[in-house]
Amino acid sequence: MNTTLYALAITAITISFFHTASGPDHYLPFIVLSKSKKWSFGKTILWTIICGLGHVFSSVILGIIGVYLGWQLNKISWLQDMRGNISSWALFIFGLGYLLYGIWKMSKKHSHKHFAVMGDEVYVHEHTHGKSSPGHYHQNKTKVTPLVLFAIFVMGPSEPLIPLLFFSGAHRSMPEVIILISTFTITTVITMIGMVVLGIYGYNLLNTEKLDRYVHAISGTVLSICGAGMLFLGW
Repeated sequence: MNTTLYALAITAITISFFHTASGPDHYLPFIVLSKSKKWSFGKTILWTIICGLGHVFSSVILGIIGVYLGWQLNKISWLQDMRGNISSWALFIFGLGYLLYGIWKMSKKHSHKHFAVMGDEVYVHEHTHGKSSPGHYHQNKTKVTPLVLFAIFVMGPSEPLIPLLFFSGAHRSMPEVIILISTFTITTVITMIGMVVLGIYGYNLLNTEKLDRYVHAISGTVLSICGAGMLFLGW
């Protein structure tokens, strides 16, 4: 692989890892269901993999839009000689914009999912820190089943994959597209499995509830560094 491909792969791995590890909803429901429903270890891991693949699938579908846009950019004849710089600048600017969005997001009230066991069932509900009224809000709780979990993951894609695939599409590089999708998929699923296994055995290596606030800023920083490296360092 050339330097650019290494940079893109490392960026995809980093974003995928932090996106997955920082969000308790990527692994907590499997831990809760495993314990409350007395799932076997194999069944827990199987549903983790299925939902992980569903999560990646929705991200890839959005990413294909990026590939298509990059492919169309490549077809514009008067942009042929400049398309490399344009795609690098697009990656760099998107990264800066995503970083600013992440910083803005950090200043806002943070909403996230809570999973709770009630009797023999598991429910999920949204909770926002910083509300004036104390306590959690359970009015809109939803019963969690494996199919509900799968739907939640499919509807929650990772947006930073789009500019990476846009960059590869602008170069009409199918090897880059395949490697990006593969590394993103493998990292997401392995990270989910790892966090689930750690949770089942009672370990928590990351303060993920706090880290979750910074995931957008982290992703924006990584994208910016990747774009800057391609623009100014010849990656």
